[in-house]
Amino acid sequence: MAINQSISIGIIHEGKVPVDHRVALIPEHAGQLLKQYPGLRIFVQPSSVRSFSVEEYQAYGVEVSEDLSQCQILLGVKEVPINQLIPGKTYLFFSHTIKKQVHNQKLIQALLEKQITMIDYETLTFENGRRAVAFGHFAGIVGAHNGLLAYGKRTKQFSLKPAHQCEDYAELRSLYASIKLPPIKIVVTGSGRVGSGAIELLNVAGVTMVTPKELLKEHFKEAVYTVLRPKELYKPLDEKRDWDADYFYANPQKHRSRFMKYARVSDLMINTIYWDVRTPRHFSLQDMASPDFKMKTIADISCDIDGSVPATMRSTTIADPVMGYDPLSQKETTPYTAQSIDIMAVDNLPCELPRDASHEFSHNLISYVLPELLSDKITPMIERATITQNGQLGKHYQYLEDYAFAR
Repeated sequence: MAINQSISIGIIHEGKVPVDHRVALIPEHAGQLLKQYPGLRIFVQPSSVRSFSVEEYQAYGVEVSEDLSQCQILLGVKEVPINQLIPGKTYLFFSHTIKKQVHNQKLIQALLEKQITMIDYETLTFENGRRAVAFGHFAGIVGAHNGLLAYGKRTKQFSLKPAHQCEDYAELRSLYASIKLPPIKIVVTGSGRVGSGAIELLNVAGVTMVTPKELLKEHFKEAVYTVLRPKELYKPLDEKRDWDADYFYANPQKHRSRFMKYARVSDLMINTIYWDVRTPRHFSLQDMASPDFKMKTIADISCDIDGSVPATMRSTTIADPVMGYDPLSQKETTPYTAQSIDIMAVDNLPCELPRDASHEFSHNLISYVLPELLSDKITPMIERATITQNGQLGKHYQYLEDYAFAR
């Protein structure tokens, strides 16, 4: 593939509040690109919150500039505030628009009005549909840690340091060398990128993996967890139909959740599953009010508002990560009380370990995405990920028309 090397890339400062400390391209990898493509120039916008300093970028040959108007490609992480968008540029960031999110409707309209080419990280996929870049692995790691932290705080059986107070992932891992978890039952929903991160953390914590059947039937004298994949989570509404993965992904609405039997025996839920609005919720608000609902701590890493965990009514923050939910009044309450179900629903978990998370993301970006983006022609990966271009919706995003052009 021929590469267009006479191009400039800009690393923007994060403008969304609350601030995000992550970066899409770390200094070391920027330096690798500059060596690989001699005609390439990379600029970084100064930032007081970025987890990598300007000096670290300069050490690898990156130029510093507040003005990035000379760059054709601009890299961010979270949504760019509308008043900071530069017309006519190609942007890469998480736009959170592909599900017609109401709070970002004005953003997609601005992208169209400003003739911006929007390439969303979430939509950068290989031919098999697997995402090329994501922060999900570290979301799973931090989310599982926060779930254990919340459970320990609720039961007062052990105490953990928040991830954002750790220097890095190595320090976070070291916390578990000095504690022994009580005999709790943990259920993890999903085994994708986020789920694998949660599983990794549970293994670091010394939690033993058991089968779903064992979790349901047996008693343990140690902390255990099981992983529920779609086959264990959902059952066809048609009782005569056996489980079929292809049928499920094509028709999730024709299934019911099987989760309640796990809610009756589990202490902590770690929810990592990708939720489609057509998919049944794990349980209802009425289920949560039932005496059979044993779980008092939920780490909702997926954090879909009114989604797979219906009591997730808002996102929580890194500074205040746990909200209480009163299942009887169906309202938010103080966490860690006798009547509350405690829900961790932070939506920017990787920001708690920003350097580690950025390193992994940046590695995948330079390995799989930037060679395609710098190509002298539009590649299938880039086409699949282009939401807006030249004031129009991309080929694969025509379904957003009513959302994007509504007035």
